[in-house]
Amino acid sequence: MNQYREIIGKFNYGLFLAIVALLPFDQLLLRYAFVTWFVCWLLEGRWLNRPKPIRDNRMLIPFLLFGLWYLWRIVSWFWAADHAIWSWQTERYLTFGLIVPVAVWGVNKHYDWRVAGKVLVGSCVAAVPVYIAIMTFFYYHPEWIGKLHLGGEWKAISGWFGYFEENISFLKHRLFLCSVELFGVAIAYKLWRKRPAILLPALIVMLSSIPLTGSRQSVLTAAGLIAVTMVYELPGRYRLRYGIGILLVGIVLGFGVLNLHPRMQDFDYTDLTEIREVSSDHNARLNIWGVALQQPSDYLAHGLGAGQSTPYMIEKYKEAKFGYYANKQYNAHNQYLEELMEIGLPGLLLFILAWVSIPLCARRQGILTSLLFTTIFMMNMLTDCMFGRFCGIALWAVGLLIIVLQSEAHGD
Repeated sequence: MNQYREIIGKFNYGLFLAIVALLPFDQLLLRYAFVTWFVCWLLEGRWLNRPKPIRDNRMLIPFLLFGLWYLWRIVSWFWAADHAIWSWQTERYLTFGLIVPVAVWGVNKHYDWRVAGKVLVGSCVAAVPVYIAIMTFFYYHPEWIGKLHLGGEWKAISGWFGYFEENISFLKHRLFLCSVELFGVAIAYKLWRKRPAILLPALIVMLSSIPLTGSRQSVLTAAGLIAVTMVYELPGRYRLRYGIGILLVGIVLGFGVLNLHPRMQDFDYTDLTEIREVSSDHNARLNIWGVALQQPSDYLAHGLGAGQSTPYMIEKYKEAKFGYYANKQYNAHNQYLEELMEIGLPGLLLFILAWVSIPLCARRQGILTSLLFTTIFMMNMLTDCMFGRFCGIALWAVGLLIIVLQSEAHGD
């Protein structure tokens, strides 16, 4: 029996490493690997091995808060107008409920955050040349696009970089790809900050994903990571004195770099509240947010119910005669706004509290990673629904488990 336990334990850990390695790539295999991993964890942890729970109960707090947030989404069934959409959305978010028992009951002895971190960094570094090779092949052989059934309109843009920026999201949504790459940056810095010969080449490759994909939000998020890291590395007596200044300089530099971004050249700063250009994607997020916030009384108290925000938005687009957005079925493009619309102000506050609790509850060994992980998500959620795709949910689960493993490790 012990031999079978050991085999299943190693297989369990191997599946987790497979999930980590698949994060920068297509989410289809990632979803299957994640479900298989959880089933294997149940088989080993609940019936065969009974692993010890985590030693520091503080690290349970973020998991439990996310579990309560997920429970509130389930409760929203009572006022959801479309129960079919509610069921689909609740199933998509099931991971938030499944990870709670994993945190409470723990993982087996094979789990090592350093190994998982090295796998993540290696996969993130490898993903950049892999995507470049695939996109280059399609650039010279566009006839293969139809054979892969990528869907949508493959844009013929003059210039390789412009072509890459416009079309990469057919393989991996640019913001989600950059989110994983930036988490890889955070882990690489944690692993090798005292070994620049390893760290610098890895950072250069991973950070190159931002200009390649043309993700504007990722420019700001990268600036945020740099600023947070600089504040963290300050001696304790200087953090309060200089920390705010560093963060402000990071914000200014981030917006300065963003202003030079090619995709920002047509952006009009003169009137950010004006809803315009509804026949195209120009200023799309500002238009979407403007429509969503027209009647906050519709959802402020307890929300519309899980999954109900996009149907609500489609009706509002039609009322405002924004047929382009209605046909595209655009969601809120802001995770906070989507939470507010679907589960109301109480649910949004619980959601934000869950995120804030991650760095507050992490032990010293995991504080830096938790700060950077939280920065990536909380900044990127400003312009996209990070949990609108399974890869965003899987990144959340992997990130939290790595932080727990770091907090449980001895030493730094």
